[in-house]
Amino acid sequence: MKKLLVFLKGYEKETVLAPLFKMLEALFELFVPLVMAAVIDTGIATRDRGYILRMCLLLVALGLIGLVCSITAQYFAARAATGFSAKLRHALFSHIQNLSYTEMDQAGTSTLITRMTSDINQVQSGVNLVLRLFLRSPFIVFGAMIMAFTVDVKAALAFVVTIPLLSIVVFGIMLWTMPLYKKVQSALDRVLLLTRENLTGVRVIRAFNREEEEKERFREENRQLTKLQKFVGRISGLMNPVTYVIVNGAILMLLYTGAMRVEAGLLTQGEVVALVNYMSQILVELVKLANLIITVTRAIACGNRIQDVLEMKNSLTVKSGAKERAEKPDETDSVRFSHVWLTYANAGSPSLTDIDFEARAGQTIGIIGGTGSGKSSIVNLIPRFYDATQGTVSVNGRDVKEYDPATLRENIGIVPQKSVLFAGTIEQNLRWGKKDATREQLWRALQIAQAADFVKEKEGGLQAKVAPGGSNFSGGQRQRLTIARALVRNPKVLILDDSASALDYATEAALRKALREMDTHPIVFLVSQRTSSIRHADQILVLEDGRLVGIGTHETLLLDCPVYREIHQSQFDESTAGKGGEGHEKN
Repeated sequence: MKKLLVFLKGYEKETVLAPLFKMLEALFELFVPLVMAAVIDTGIATRDRGYILRMCLLLVALGLIGLVCSITAQYFAARAATGFSAKLRHALFSHIQNLSYTEMDQAGTSTLITRMTSDINQVQSGVNLVLRLFLRSPFIVFGAMIMAFTVDVKAALAFVVTIPLLSIVVFGIMLWTMPLYKKVQSALDRVLLLTRENLTGVRVIRAFNREEEEKERFREENRQLTKLQKFVGRISGLMNPVTYVIVNGAILMLLYTGAMRVEAGLLTQGEVVALVNYMSQILVELVKLANLIITVTRAIACGNRIQDVLEMKNSLTVKSGAKERAEKPDETDSVRFSHVWLTYANAGSPSLTDIDFEARAGQTIGIIGGTGSGKSSIVNLIPRFYDATQGTVSVNGRDVKEYDPATLRENIGIVPQKSVLFAGTIEQNLRWGKKDATREQLWRALQIAQAADFVKEKEGGLQAKVAPGGSNFSGGQRQRLTIARALVRNPKVLILDDSASALDYATEAALRKALREMDTHPIVFLVSQRTSSIRHADQILVLEDGRLVGIGTHETLLLDCPVYREIHQSQFDESTAGKGGEGHEKN
């Protein structure tokens, strides 16, 4: 948590002025009991109305000055806390954006969202309260004790006993609850994960009629969170009654001692009232301090969780001294895998084993295999979403680890398995590929992706609205728009990771033909489950359990690769499968 305080840089003035004005308010507040004592001992005792009026005006003045100081302190504290949280949120978001897929997989989306939102809000509240009360409350507590000693030393001994007892209670409960609040935030992560899964998978849940089961799962997770929060709440709730018991016991002792000393003529009635007021001030401030401690404890737990994310190291590193040699290439004429192995973090076995092949400019590389065979793993290594565990992935004869990831990806167009569109317009989504693309370039990309016709039919054309996630488009339309987005940047390497699965055969064939006719002749990696989609590829990679069991053209693989032949025969009539023909796809 301490390391996060660097984000208060630039708000040094506010962090000094906020507690300073709060202490000024506290200082004026400490004079109030003395003024009340003077009113009782001098004004009321002598029935001097003029004196009473003057003292009452002084009390009003002290109250107004304190109010101004309090508002000023609140302004500076809010300004510092809000600025701190804004800088922290920006830094956390930037850091998360720079993490590799490995760290993102390990952390999990739900916990990252919680830390970006709930945790930072808790830390902001903690900073705000600390700036306003962390110095004020102890100042009032010890200031009231010192002022009590100036009134009467013997009676003030009650303060010496009370304050340590209260400190033990407050800090003991704080140390007890701090780890528990961390557990509460972890339970909140699980609830958020379940909520996110249900909202994103609502169609699947309804299709399988699992609403009631999911409601029960949510209730159970929510029950666990509530149970934890109640347990921590009960412990934190002990603070107020215990402090009230201690302070009221001290007030009783103070009244008894004061009465005895008034009777002996050693104290005045006004001084006893002043001592009781000082003890009441201590009670009020310790209640505030108790609430402050609860908030700060929660804020520290949340701050440590945020710090854990900020301390995550990106596993994608650029080789020392390589940046100077790794300028963005003008042409990408080859992609080479040299005996590449890949094992995901915390995985028991490798996902890719000894992958070795080369792709040249203008070639189309088809990749096929069963579910979980490692198709997506291969293409994810090219733009360095993951780094190879062993072996080398090279672009233009240079290890991809010698490129800065951002520089490397400028030459690569990627269409992932899941078609993701963002809220806005079609044009805004296409410009993710290239911010300064001309309208001609946008329409050219749409034509190649076979999306121009339906975009023209949309009201507004390129300015047609896109709902969050592209929910106002069909699956095939979303896929074609994501392909167009990748083509806008005119990439040297184009990766289509099973991104035409929702297209009909005619549209897919037109797409493949348009890609072959592109002037730039990119290297196209085409991942598919269908042999009909990759049969015209220059090379086809056949994967099984992460191993490359076949490489060649469609015709040679039908003869030499049993795995490929089995996949092809499972999709087409056997009468034509062995002849290299397209045949009739099985229903």
